[in-house]
Amino acid sequence: MIDRRAMLVGGLAAPALLTFGLGAAPSANPFTLGVASGDPAPDGMVLWTRLAPEPLAGDGGMPPRPVRVRWEVAEDEHFARVVRAGEATADPAWGHSVHVEPRGLRPARVYWYRFIADGVASPVGRTRTAPAAGAAVDRLRLCFGSCQKYEVGHYAAWRHVVAEDPDLVLFLGDYIYENGPEPKSLRPHPTPEPFDVAGYRARYATYKLDPLLQAAHHAAPWLLTWDDHEVANDYQDTLDEKNSDPVAFLRRRAAAYQVYWEHQPLRASARPNGPAALLYRTIDWGGLAQFQILDDRQFRGPRACQPPELLARHVQYEVLVQDCADLTQYRTMLGATQERWLDAALGRTRAQWNLLSQQTLMTTLHRVDPTHADRGPSTVSTDTWSGYPAARDRIFRRWVEAKTPNPLALGGDIHAFAAADIRDPAHRDAPPIGTELVGGSITSLFHDTALKQEAKASDIAFAENEVHGYGRVDLTHGRADVAFRGLADATREDTSVSDLIRYTVEAGRPGLQKA
Repeated sequence: MIDRRAMLVGGLAAPALLTFGLGAAPSANPFTLGVASGDPAPDGMVLWTRLAPEPLAGDGGMPPRPVRVRWEVAEDEHFARVVRAGEATADPAWGHSVHVEPRGLRPARVYWYRFIADGVASPVGRTRTAPAAGAAVDRLRLCFGSCQKYEVGHYAAWRHVVAEDPDLVLFLGDYIYENGPEPKSLRPHPTPEPFDVAGYRARYATYKLDPLLQAAHHAAPWLLTWDDHEVANDYQDTLDEKNSDPVAFLRRRAAAYQVYWEHQPLRASARPNGPAALLYRTIDWGGLAQFQILDDRQFRGPRACQPPELLARHVQYEVLVQDCADLTQYRTMLGATQERWLDAALGRTRAQWNLLSQQTLMTTLHRVDPTHADRGPSTVSTDTWSGYPAARDRIFRRWVEAKTPNPLALGGDIHAFAAADIRDPAHRDAPPIGTELVGGSITSLFHDTALKQEAKASDIAFAENEVHGYGRVDLTHGRADVAFRGLADATREDTSVSDLIRYTVEAGRPGLQKA
């Protein structure tokens, strides 16, 4: 069994090996940002690192030339039984990041991996392969979370995730926050708001340097998607809340997308081409589960019910809106191509459980407008699926039409825990067809004193925005056991965690049951 205490301080130490790469004695640690793995398949996964001896510098302190890096995969943490090894090139055009996709590994196995550059060995990460396609699987433990604003808290949640010993970690967006430093915050961002590649690299390095976040990456493979703050607050397609020049915004988006890929364990197929990247995909876990991982930012259409003066300036940032005719019109959240892909995936899957892994809340949450609180919950957010109800309902109808087995919708974004039953849009009084689970925030704040009132008015079974944490799901053939795990104090690294609420969802019987 891997030494958990060692992992919590950045990984198991590995001895320095013979010089490999630059051909000179090492002058600094190139592995300051740790290692990570992701997107496991039955015969392999993605292994990641980035060489950055000066992590806050735009070039990471690396020379402007490619560097050879050795990688090794072993059956034991001491690397006595290395089963795959090779060389990769850390290219300065991609921030000297390394993405390796080893093949030929055995399914449903735990492996350890490391990198070696210029005679220095990286921390050791633990990863695993997925079960064979369609294989019978007894269980899957998944921890999921989102929204980890560095400035407002510490990453105790990740310390507790490591202790959960999950098979997979699912991260649903807002890995970084792009705002400039907030001087009165707990730990202000040390660099200005990023707009270019160098700025985003410094911002990711700030987050990646956190030892508790590194430990969570070292402990298990991750599945990731992005939300808005990886680029700019509340952006959609070519617009954000500040910039009325789509060309300028796409330059910023291209820089942000590049640096996101440079810092995450994503496959080569996700490497961006300018301001475009293919992030949506399916990940199978034998016959037990399939993850349909969505991208609801890059392709979404304009928001509903925006004032004409904003539309004329090509700026859209009014989030809370009253009901209007525009809201009921069809507008896309995913884009036509991704919608067709999802329709096909939901029709093909025969996995026992299907986890729609997306960024935000799907159930309509009726919000209180603070400027008209006397009206009660009478507005909706156009930055969630509430602003795209026709697109959302198409997915729910597809579940019914395709008989998608046991769908669960997992989300983040709203900085709150939420749980709700999902019903057929054509038969809202009928029994549930699926379940929604939103796993809180790792640290990010949501100041809405009316949330619990709003949840009751919206048929949301549970809502909590004053406690931070993550969700845990244990899947077996017959049931999903869900726990929302809340931190006592997210401003402390050593804080405790406890269950806020537990639910069970039985296979073949959609709907939440309190455990």
